[in-house]
Amino acid sequence: MKLTHYTHGLGCACKIQPQHLESVLARLKPLFDPKVLVGTETSDDATVYKINDDTAIVQTLDFFTPIVDDPYDFGAIAAANALSDIYAMGATPLFALNIVGFPEDTLPMQVLEKILQGAQDKAAEAGIAILGGHTIEDPEPKYGMVVTGRVHPDEIIKNEGARPGDVLILTKPLGTGILSTAIKRGMVDEKLQKEVTRLMATLNKIPAEIMKNYPVHACTDVTGFGLLGHLKEMSSASKCDVQIDFEKVPFLREVKNLATAGIIPGGTYNNLEFVKDFIDFGNRTRTDQLLLCDAQTSGGLLVALPKKEAADYLNELHKNKITDAVAIGRFLKKGTGNIRVL
Repeated sequence: MKLTHYTHGLGCACKIQPQHLESVLARLKPLFDPKVLVGTETSDDATVYKINDDTAIVQTLDFFTPIVDDPYDFGAIAAANALSDIYAMGATPLFALNIVGFPEDTLPMQVLEKILQGAQDKAAEAGIAILGGHTIEDPEPKYGMVVTGRVHPDEIIKNEGARPGDVLILTKPLGTGILSTAIKRGMVDEKLQKEVTRLMATLNKIPAEIMKNYPVHACTDVTGFGLLGHLKEMSSASKCDVQIDFEKVPFLREVKNLATAGIIPGGTYNNLEFVKDFIDFGNRTRTDQLLLCDAQTSGGLLVALPKKEAADYLNELHKNKITDAVAIGRFLKKGTGNIRVL
């Protein structure tokens, strides 16, 4: 029973096109509350609400359609993806709630049980419990979580704050969107399927915990809007121009070959359309541009910090078996947040 055959799209690639979402949200006036420390103004990963001088609540909601066929793996990946927003804010997760859409007349309930078990085991790995949730009958299966965490108000890490000279570090390789599309079409061997599944189910817990020991200026995670979509949010919010070196960006095995063959999800094309006017791609081919915009599911953290500390952070990540982490670029100067690809 292949879960991906019950959905029109895969994982975070099912997000509404960012340009459409921006136009809708721009018409909604946010409510002002002085206790809201992070709201919608910079498209950050989670919202932060101040409780007192020592504690702020961090909360996020994330759900999507199946990205893999195995229900247990789907639950684990969706849970890791939801938890990532809490980690990106420099916060500690406290508990979660389930969000479920399930076709009970089409799929056996044992499938739902496996989805929930995968999520529960991943939440336990993060050190939290899932304390309930909500379900609806839906012809297309969907799963995700609301995750609540906490952080000291003075220790929040936002997607804004990057400074000239900061090094940009990415903690996971790219290509999960392209590979997931290829897997659905039966074009990927079993070994690589297991490799990409393991990567998407890997928590960002370790790089987030290590990050707290360094003077990080900005952080976000890379998900449905792709590397360049999320970097655009960071550079624009920080009002700081940035450049990335394409040759240093890590990609999963076979991703470049598949992209050259045209195996690219629709969400990736949408992402490129959204960012193309904000980015100087130089002589990079359209395939290279699409690779940088690939719609990720449960991607890595994108971290901006000073050059010296960036080298130490990378060394510590590698010692803790986060071997794919690499510096992919640097922030140049104050500006409008323009991105240049070398």
